[in-house]
Amino acid sequence: MTPFPLFLAGKYLKPKRTFVSAVMVISIIGVMLGVAILIIVMSVMTGFDQMWRDRILNFKPHITVSSYGGSIENEDELCDRIEKIEGITGVTASVETRVLMRFGESTTAPIVLGLDPERAAKVSRIPAAIEDGFGEFDIHDENVVLGIDLARHLGLGLGDKILVYSPRNLVTPDEMYLPEELTVTGVFDLGMRDFDSGFLITSIDVARELVGLESGAHTLNIMTDDPFKFVDYSRAVAREVGRGYNVRTWKEVDRLLFDALSHEKGMMGVLLGIITVVAIFCVTNTIIVITYQKTREIGLLKAIGVPSWKIMATFVVLGWVQCVIGISLGIGMGYAVLANLVRIIKLLARIDINAFPKSIYGLSEIPWAWSWSEVGFISLLVMVFCTITSIFPAARAVWLDPVEALRQE
Repeated sequence: MTPFPLFLAGKYLKPKRTFVSAVMVISIIGVMLGVAILIIVMSVMTGFDQMWRDRILNFKPHITVSSYGGSIENEDELCDRIEKIEGITGVTASVETRVLMRFGESTTAPIVLGLDPERAAKVSRIPAAIEDGFGEFDIHDENVVLGIDLARHLGLGLGDKILVYSPRNLVTPDEMYLPEELTVTGVFDLGMRDFDSGFLITSIDVARELVGLESGAHTLNIMTDDPFKFVDYSRAVAREVGRGYNVRTWKEVDRLLFDALSHEKGMMGVLLGIITVVAIFCVTNTIIVITYQKTREIGLLKAIGVPSWKIMATFVVLGWVQCVIGISLGIGMGYAVLANLVRIIKLLARIDINAFPKSIYGLSEIPWAWSWSEVGFISLLVMVFCTITSIFPAARAVWLDPVEALRQE
């Protein structure tokens, strides 16, 4: 047998050609749009976080070791010791410096990352980012691999020669250091502007020559089998190298970026949540209109002895039904928009609206990630607010005096 509140709410929800029906439809649409927008934005923000993390881990090491005393002189010995730690998949010494690069009449100032050619493949995923026709990951001798945006900017191709000037020319202006001539052997595409336009990968010997090191390295780059176990691995590495070395994880190196993304996601959630709450008040308006329209009917129900809580429950259920329909439609609409996000961006591009330029956002495509936990949290939050906002107009029905209600025309 259908409970009385559910039965009566169903009667009120039957579509009729009245003002109430139109308001109810508008209320459901309002909740749908609020939920859909909130899901879309939160999914995109989650996608940003995951994509930034994945792209960073594709380029940067999971753990870095540097010396408090300057350069690391016993880098080969430390690499061999660290590689023996369980879970460590690769270690290489590296030298990093910003340089002035010239090709033809064009100049730019990328960062040179010098790696051990024999160990580099174990600590870098760049070889997998070099597609067919874009060369190979060869950084032996005076060879260099660079990003696709940098190559396009300068008009570089495979086999081209570039000149790289040492930063020591600025530090010691009384001395002149000749540039290094490097040959382009590969072009990688990580889909991230900062890496695709700002780095040159070459041998550690070339990098040492640029910074004036006869031996040693600036850091040791370490890759693990699970980047999310960075706490355990960093402790193991710290125990192995001993004092005098600074061991940092990828989370520490890029803490500002991930903190900024987290705060931005939280603020966007709060602001859009307010919009959703405003949409929920449309449901409240619907219930208010119905309570006024059904005043005599409510008075009759109270006169024949229907408990007040059942009358209140009727209008709360009425609000729930509208919110559940709106939430369901909002989830479907949100997923439909996200699933077709690439098509939508391309469609906007056809009418000269560049909605997601790589030059601004630093990524080649707009990311998104569907999270059922976030969808569930949003749905629960909407239902809680819907319940709260439905109680107040429902309370009016409870407080009605049956005699006065029956007298109302």
